[in-house]
Amino acid sequence: MIKKTIKDIGVKDKSVLVRVDYNVPLDDEGIIVDDNRIKASLPTLTYLIDHGAKVIVVTHVGRPKGIVEEKLKTDNAAKELSTLLGREVKKVNDCVGPEVKEAVSQMKEGDVLMLENVRFNKQEKENDPDFARELASLADIFVLDGFGVSHRDQTSVTGVTHYLPSVLGLLMEKEVETLTKVRENPEKPLIVVMGGVKLETRIPMIDEFVEKADKILFGGAMIFTFFKAMGKEIGSSLVDENFVDAAKKILEKYPDKLVFPQDVVVALKLEEGVESQIVSIDDIPPDMMGLDVGPKTVDSFYNECRDAKTIIWNGPLGAFEIPPFDKGTKEFAEKIATLSAFTLIGGGDTAAALEKDGLDQKMDFVSTGGGASLTLLEGKSLPGFEALNDA
Repeated sequence: MIKKTIKDIGVKDKSVLVRVDYNVPLDDEGIIVDDNRIKASLPTLTYLIDHGAKVIVVTHVGRPKGIVEEKLKTDNAAKELSTLLGREVKKVNDCVGPEVKEAVSQMKEGDVLMLENVRFNKQEKENDPDFARELASLADIFVLDGFGVSHRDQTSVTGVTHYLPSVLGLLMEKEVETLTKVRENPEKPLIVVMGGVKLETRIPMIDEFVEKADKILFGGAMIFTFFKAMGKEIGSSLVDENFVDAAKKILEKYPDKLVFPQDVVVALKLEEGVESQIVSIDDIPPDMMGLDVGPKTVDSFYNECRDAKTIIWNGPLGAFEIPPFDKGTKEFAEKIATLSAFTLIGGGDTAAALEKDGLDQKMDFVSTGGGASLTLLEGKSLPGFEALNDA
C-alpha cells in the first residue's frame, strides 16, 4: 500500500505535529552521547520549515512509565536540534495543556517547538483516545517520521491519525522502501547475518529468509541454543531453554543453509577486564560462558559474504557493550565494509555496535529502528505506517 508523504500535502502556514524518534543514548547526566537519530530527522524537518510550516516535534526518551524523570526530559534534544538546524527550537514543559496551546498559538511560519517527553504521560502507551484528541488539537497535519516507534500502537504513533490528515515523513518513507525492497526482491546472492541474544525473537526472520537467502550466518548468544540442540557442551553460556526443540527443527529442516561459528571467546563471567580465551566450539569448558565469536569464525563468515550482492545483518555477534567481547562484531564489520555488496544493518544493537567505531558510516543503509526493522524484515506490517493516509 502506498501512503501519502509530506510532499503530497500543502503545509504552508499549517501547524504540523511531527512524531520523531529521539530516544537517543544518554550519559548519567542526560547528555546526548549519539545524535544520529536526531540527524536522521533533519530532511523532514528542513522540508517542512522551508515550505512554511509551523513544526511541532514530539518524541519519547527512555522508559519513564508515566513518571517525570529529569534525565529523560527533552531539553537536551531541543538544544541539539537547535544546533543542527541552525535556528532556535523552543521547548515547552508538557506535551498537552494550556501552556502548550499558548506556545503553539504564538508560532510563525518556520518556527520549531519541542514538546516534553510524551511518555511522561501514561496514556501514551495505552493509546488513549482522549489523550490522542488533545495531542491532535495542537496541529492541522500529522507526520510520522519516527521509524523506530512505527511498530508501536501508541497515542503519538497511531492514535492521533484518527483526528488529523496523516502522512509519511522522508525518513519513514526511505526506511520502508529500502527494507521492503530488500525483503521482497533482494539482489542475489543474499547472505543474512543474525546475532543477538534470543533465538525466540529471530525465528520469524529465519522463516522469512531461509528460502530466499543463499546462507544464514549465526552469531551472538543465540548460537548456544543451537549448540545445545546439537548436543554440544555449552558451559554456562546463555541458552533459550524453551526453544531448544525449535532449534532442532530448524537444524533438521535447513542443514545446508545455516552457518555457525567455528570458535568462540569464553570467560568465567561477562565483565570488563576479565581473563578470556579462544576455544573451538567443541571445546567450551563447562565452567565458562561464550561471549563472542572467534577469529576463525570472522574469517569464515567473511568468506561466505565475499560474492554476495546483498548482506542483511541483524544482531551483534558478541556482547559488544563490554570489551574485549566487541572484537568479533567490529572485525566482521570492517571486513564486509570492503565488499561491493549492498549492506543493510537492521538498527538497534547492531547499529549501536557499529556506531561505536564509526563503522556505520561504511555501510550502505543503517536502519534507525531495531524492533521496527525486524518487524518489517519478518514481513509483518507496521501499525504506524498502516494508520497513515493512502496515496
